[in-house]
Amino acid sequence: MNLLVVGASYRTAPVATLERLSVSTADLPRILDRLLAQTYIGEAVVVSTCNRVEIYAAVSGFHGGLGDVCEVLATEAGCSPADLANHLYVHYDEAAVEHVFRVATGLDSMVVGEAQILGQLRDAYHVATEADATGRQLHELMQQALRVGKRAHAETGIDQAGQSVVTAALEIAANRFDGSLSGRPALVIGAGAMGALAVATLTRIGLGSIAVTNRGADRASRLAEAYGATAVPFDDLTVALSTVDIVVTATAAIEPVLTRETVGAALARRAANGSSTPLVLLDLAVPRDVDAAVAELPGVLVVDIDRLAADLADGPVAADAAAVADIVTSEVAAFLTWLRGAEVVPTVAALRARADEVVTAELRRLAQRRPDLTDDQRADVAHTVHRVVQRLLHSPTVRVRQLAAEPGGDQYTALLRELFDLEVPNTAPVDTVPDIASRVSLPAPGGDR
Repeated sequence: MNLLVVGASYRTAPVATLERLSVSTADLPRILDRLLAQTYIGEAVVVSTCNRVEIYAAVSGFHGGLGDVCEVLATEAGCSPADLANHLYVHYDEAAVEHVFRVATGLDSMVVGEAQILGQLRDAYHVATEADATGRQLHELMQQALRVGKRAHAETGIDQAGQSVVTAALEIAANRFDGSLSGRPALVIGAGAMGALAVATLTRIGLGSIAVTNRGADRASRLAEAYGATAVPFDDLTVALSTVDIVVTATAAIEPVLTRETVGAALARRAANGSSTPLVLLDLAVPRDVDAAVAELPGVLVVDIDRLAADLADGPVAADAAAVADIVTSEVAAFLTWLRGAEVVPTVAALRARADEVVTAELRRLAQRRPDLTDDQRADVAHTVHRVVQRLLHSPTVRVRQLAAEPGGDQYTALLRELFDLEVPNTAPVDTVPDIASRVSLPAPGGDR
């Protein structure tokens, strides 16, 4: 079985698509059952958050497993696999392990280093375990991912990365207002992790009135209530823009939320009200929420994530992210070593079982040819033969375990099976390219789409 990750996130899919793919906690067992009912899927874990929907699976082949996962996702979303193809990313084997570890450490989050994803992974793993959807590979993968995530937060300051981004953005904004944002009205667009962090930070540093807007009105209301802010309808975005000096936008949209037309209309309303105060737009979204043409408008300062990344490139955020990346690299290597070593276990077991069969058959023949042997004599002969076989097998089985743990070690396992004509139990079917792979342009293993 091989590891496969298929998913969509804020980086690849619009909010509407993520909402269609989203799986409620109550529906997780049913989706897991559907995945396990597919031909090529042996184990599965489903991770569904506001920013990502991912399937972690142990599959009997890349094309077959990918086709099965895409078919289930498309059916649940009420669309065709072709509709999803451009929004999905795919990781296979080593790349799958690396992706899961990056998710667990917060490196793949919109708010880099956020720890909430660890709890979400733990919950997804718990549900999959309760549904009996995980086996040896995903048990080990998820347990190690949770451990790696904890290690990253314990050994680095990655927890502060998101806070540092927001703080750096506000420092740039403050420079536009003589070094202080005190009393300035602000608007936060987006109620996800980064939006919540922005509201918390704005509240802490003492801005004026704070408004929150989001396509999902309920989330905006909950966030605003938690910090004493005001929720405003997303349809009133132009009006809201015309009443504030600072805007922090951090949605999961893949198209600009603030277009030249929208901001231009807000500026016109501001001018009509006699305001000449600059409008500062802090775009913390990936991809960008602010259309590039907005920066050309007079009286507007746009600060995007690229500028912030450059400002923070040599600071603690970059150092912590690099330290976490190093942790992920070393942990991926350790996991792959375990995985390759574990794959040889059934072959070694089959070899020892074959040896036992041969010894048992020969002892049976001996008993037929030498009926004069006493029970003690037969027992001595059996003990001696078993010891000889075990001693002969000891060095090669130990050595093949060592070799199997190295890159390319699966060749030694295959050679052992060939040399001794071993039949290792394997219920997985031979992988073929299903119809879905021929109908949809699917990504190659190991890369994001």
